[in-house]
Amino acid sequence: MEECISVFDMLKIGVGPSSSHTLGPWRAAERFLSELKNENLIPKVNRVKVDLYGSLSLTGKGHATDLAIMLGLSGQDPEYIPISDIDKIIKLIKDKNEINLDNEHQIPFHFSEDIVFNKNFLPFHANALTFTAYITDDKEYISTFYSIGGGFVVKEERINAKKKIAIKCAFPFPIDKAAELLNYCTNEHKKISEIVYENEKSMRSEEVIHHELMRIWNTMLESMYIGCHSEGILPGGLHVRRRAFDMHQKLIGLSNYNSPQTWLEQIRLTEVKFRQILKWVSCFALAVNEVNAALGRVVTAPTNGSAGVIPAVLMYYLVIENHNAGEKEIKQFLMVASEIGSIFKKGSTISAAMGGCQAEIGVSSSMAAAALCELMGGTPEQVLMAAEIAMEHHLGLTCDPIGGLVQIPCIERNTMGAIKAINAAELALETDPKNAKVPLDKVVDTMWQTAKDMNNKYKETSEGGLAIAVNMADC
Repeated sequence: MEECISVFDMLKIGVGPSSSHTLGPWRAAERFLSELKNENLIPKVNRVKVDLYGSLSLTGKGHATDLAIMLGLSGQDPEYIPISDIDKIIKLIKDKNEINLDNEHQIPFHFSEDIVFNKNFLPFHANALTFTAYITDDKEYISTFYSIGGGFVVKEERINAKKKIAIKCAFPFPIDKAAELLNYCTNEHKKISEIVYENEKSMRSEEVIHHELMRIWNTMLESMYIGCHSEGILPGGLHVRRRAFDMHQKLIGLSNYNSPQTWLEQIRLTEVKFRQILKWVSCFALAVNEVNAALGRVVTAPTNGSAGVIPAVLMYYLVIENHNAGEKEIKQFLMVASEIGSIFKKGSTISAAMGGCQAEIGVSSSMAAAALCELMGGTPEQVLMAAEIAMEHHLGLTCDPIGGLVQIPCIERNTMGAIKAINAAELALETDPKNAKVPLDKVVDTMWQTAKDMNNKYKETSEGGLAIAVNMADC
């Protein structure tokens, strides 16, 4: 049977800059603490060591993997931690050479010694990390996790179990492939968002679904707002200047507003010529990923490195295409986007360490294109076509971050993914699905084959492409 992936699995609120290298290790640290708790071991721990492998090791410094692990071991939650507290907690750990394990048990912790960067890869996934807790009486508790993209974390035994046992899915409409989704839409006479909504209702109440979807959107809106009102240089050593601030100032002029929502309303009043539309969409995407690069709070959609595409396209719809749109359309957009993302996760990958940037920007562009297409009146067939078009033109996109930072070329790639999503939706709306030659499932399969064929140096290792052609000294 198919794997049940909820909207709230695909769209997670967390801290940047990377879902696989920051949010995933953070969640892995939390799960490690849970294991220690279940064994009543936390009071007996006298030291913790963390070994990072593969891509987590090669680009972990630039992705703040080490910081995320310390925050996770401290018992902090990436969804709710005040962003202003992050630097204080890290500084305290480094200054005192101690960590307050799960915020209840103080132990020695030497930042430069207890997090070890091992460049070799473990066989199950390119993003692996092993926690070792040293217990009194010379005992050890060891646990290995794999951060498989989008903030998803699994253990080796679960990966093995999936090969032997079908995962039971309680959804009324279990979906593994796009063709199955289309069959449900046809047989039930429903839109894709309506099928997704029925699945979500099997897990939680309508009130909770509404609240959580709007919390996701409000986080997206806030990240755009913060990014458009923050200037200066991004951290990390590349000295990348924030661009959303200057672009936003030129676009909005002397408008008056005092909150993200009133800001949205003011943007609706601005000029909407073609060049301005391009600039607004790019500005929204830049803003989110500049917040992400600065260890701010964003929504993983489907990853942190591609977090700007979906909010930028949804904002485009709200401020340019449909000034009457509100919560109904926002929820509809997010549900369609998440379902397309889950199809890619099941059939291919959303991890750049496994598939290059096609797995991040490509998937996010596909998600956004499909969601926009439905809001613009597209049929389920056209919605899936929009997803296919967007991904088809991202196939083979490499992940080659300079300095291991989610900045160059990552931030700009979000603007390109957003623009391509809008174009893909428009192309699909003007096409008779009967004339389509490439089904979405074939593109998902092709993406996975491309990922397997791609040289490892183009999979988030900073050992190829721009990461080699342009080094830190050049910047």
